[in-house]
Amino acid sequence: MNPSSDPIGKADSSPGLRVRAFNCQCGSPVFFRNSICLACGTPLGYAPDVARMLPLAPTELAEVWVEWQTEAPRYQRCANLSLPAACNWLVPVDEVGPQAGFCRACRLNRTIPDLQNPQQPDNGVLWARVEMAKRRLVSALIVMGLPVASRETEDTQQGLMFDFLSASPGGPPVMTGHDSGLITLNLIEADDVHRERARADMNEPYRTLVGHMRHEVGHYYWDRLIAGSPWLEPCRALFGDETQDYADSLERYYANGPAADWQLRYVSAYATSHPWEDWAECWAHYMHMSDMVDTASSYGLSLDQVRLELKPFGHDVLYQPDHPGADKYLVFINHWAGLTMLMNGMARAMGQPDIYPFVMAHQVVAKLHFIHLVVSQQRHRMDGNAQSDWQGQSQAQM
Repeated sequence: MNPSSDPIGKADSSPGLRVRAFNCQCGSPVFFRNSICLACGTPLGYAPDVARMLPLAPTELAEVWVEWQTEAPRYQRCANLSLPAACNWLVPVDEVGPQAGFCRACRLNRTIPDLQNPQQPDNGVLWARVEMAKRRLVSALIVMGLPVASRETEDTQQGLMFDFLSASPGGPPVMTGHDSGLITLNLIEADDVHRERARADMNEPYRTLVGHMRHEVGHYYWDRLIAGSPWLEPCRALFGDETQDYADSLERYYANGPAADWQLRYVSAYATSHPWEDWAECWAHYMHMSDMVDTASSYGLSLDQVRLELKPFGHDVLYQPDHPGADKYLVFINHWAGLTMLMNGMARAMGQPDIYPFVMAHQVVAKLHFIHLVVSQQRHRMDGNAQSDWQGQSQAQM
């Protein structure tokens, strides 16, 4: 069975489906992080079930809200709203009890920083930055149609969870990474000075909180979508054999660095260290691309009148050139390539580093197309399950 010949579903026609530009009921623009409209004072909340920022109106019940000028559905605000995390997400009322009042993003937390530790007074500020990046991540994963469930309360076998840890003075270091659904992040990564120093020391062109999370969650979805599936052998043919010793591969990479011509086959130097890291790096870049295209489209940014010296990618660079969705995917990938030229040019005009400091070789485009097909098939499957559930409920009510 060649999994890439399976039906892909609606996500194939448009990888970017998230709306990233929002307005309050008063018409003023509001943003993904807002919990109140600064223009009119209306409470706001992000509803992940519909991927929208909602202006809120109170109900006859304390702490229960509805969207402005509607009567349903009913929500409560996340239990982390009043903590340093300042979470502005909404929780459907029937989920409040089972999830202790936590939204779909916050319920993924297994360990949060100690907010009372006098030796680490910045923990609250750093945690707030981490949670903002995680909400960006989770909102995208949900709309991509990927399984997102708490390993603590929703899916104890295959769910996802996060530990946000700080190293104690004189104690062992905290290593950012993924292990069987647990993503650990060293809280110091939220310190801008530390992160920039680490980026320079490791000769990395890009290092951000959301980048860390997209990379690590890529490892999680390799376990969920590739391991033991019909995608495994095609993935090995493209990314390499992941059964080679991981520790030895990393040791060789840090001792010797990447091959001189790595740019012809990999999206980053670190991607050369092991096939798992190549997958995770490409997964992160697929999410970078999708989110940036979504954001540009949400704000109405068009490249129609932009002067770009750009040779577009053709079918020959795709993982499956004859796939029914290949034309639409090429529109997406070439739109992204044009956006990167525009964004980098604007950043240079301000004396800032390139926003996207990478070059996509043809083999990288093929890997990204492969990931797109995997994600699209999963979305098609999730949409089918949702439709089956709806039909079953409808029949039960007849």
